[in-house]
Amino acid sequence: MKKFCLTGLLISVTSFLFAQNIDGVINAKEVLRIESVLASDEMGGRRAFTPQIDKAADFIASEFKKAGLQTLNNSGSYLQSFAMVSPKFISGNYTLDGQAVDPKDVIVVTTQANIRITEKSGYEKVAIKKGQSLFAEARKFAGLEKKYLVLVDTSFSKNFRRLTAFNKDLFKTENSVVFVLSATDPSTFTIEATNEITEKKLSNVVGILPGKSKKNEYVIFSGHYDHLGTGTPLEGYPHDKTDSIYNGANDDAAGTTAVIMLAKYFSALKNNERTIVFATFTAEELGGYGAKYFSQQFNPAAVVAMFNIEMVGTESKWGKNSAYITGYEKTDMGAILQKNLQGTEFTFYPDPYPDMQLFYRSDNATLARLGVPAHTISTSKMDTEPHYHKASDQVETLDMENMAMVIKSIAMSSRSIVSGQETPSRVKVEELR
Repeated sequence: MKKFCLTGLLISVTSFLFAQNIDGVINAKEVLRIESVLASDEMGGRRAFTPQIDKAADFIASEFKKAGLQTLNNSGSYLQSFAMVSPKFISGNYTLDGQAVDPKDVIVVTTQANIRITEKSGYEKVAIKKGQSLFAEARKFAGLEKKYLVLVDTSFSKNFRRLTAFNKDLFKTENSVVFVLSATDPSTFTIEATNEITEKKLSNVVGILPGKSKKNEYVIFSGHYDHLGTGTPLEGYPHDKTDSIYNGANDDAAGTTAVIMLAKYFSALKNNERTIVFATFTAEELGGYGAKYFSQQFNPAAVVAMFNIEMVGTESKWGKNSAYITGYEKTDMGAILQKNLQGTEFTFYPDPYPDMQLFYRSDNATLARLGVPAHTISTSKMDTEPHYHKASDQVETLDMENMAMVIKSIAMSSRSIVSGQETPSRVKVEELR
């Protein structure tokens, strides 16, 4: 009994200290400081492939360094750099069973400048049949994870050329996928294509806080730091028709600010048993490329949980001290978080916008599809948010006090996961196929 009481006392003291220390690190003043830099006009809307997003990346890296985070794989840099490849078709020559095929009936998705494929090249033949969804089926093969020859039924001839959309902004790989509009299943084929290849550099910003006893188990806190750049001035404030910078204060400088604040807090706490990865992603607005690349660098079985944070700068539909979790019903992670907040005024709700499929639309999706309990936390009123993807998404529209409370609640709710005491259930992958 004495041992039990002592244990309970230690837990209570730890929880009290946890709550007391957090206000000194995560507070509205510090939130405003970071937001004001990320969402400043100087950052030019942080569009991918611009000098301004590089400036934002440098700022985030400097904050990670101040927090004392380690670099990924001890590389010496917080930048996780990679390249996207954009091929431009130059010429092609195609035959099926020795018969020439009209070039308009072939689409080669590749990152190679010159490619020659035959039936001996190790390509798996698959088919998209009449009555299936052309784009849903094509998407299964177009990611270049494997080599495919995709035979597309001629009933799709009207929309076939729209599949060229898959042949841009690709991760560099030796794999290629060939879509062929064909009424037959050829036994022999020859595909030759020449492309002009353009490589474009991108960088996530990643910092590591190594765990103590469970350093090979990972908890990820993430958000995307890119936004839309500049656009038409007509979507600025009503009183300022000249504003063309889409500052993205809520989307998603708010999530990035949260990641930085959490990095500072957990680094100061120094009691994480599991390794914590703090990641800010690039190119979310262009297709989630930063998160996809990042996710490929991890064994999903080793990732215990992912807290993706997006648009937490405004009050939720329930008001202050609340947020929602996308895919709440897919794991027990939400229940764990809420249990850790007992005694506080904060509540995590299930996603109130299920028809919008938000669970699949943010940077948590790649790892979630691999079974990781990866969820996005948000407060954005997606049905009525007045500044979403507009030039009016600026710092003064945000509630810094409430935003600080959301970030503190994420920190406190994650403590049993970070400490290794609890492990959320996995997403059932078969449900996502």
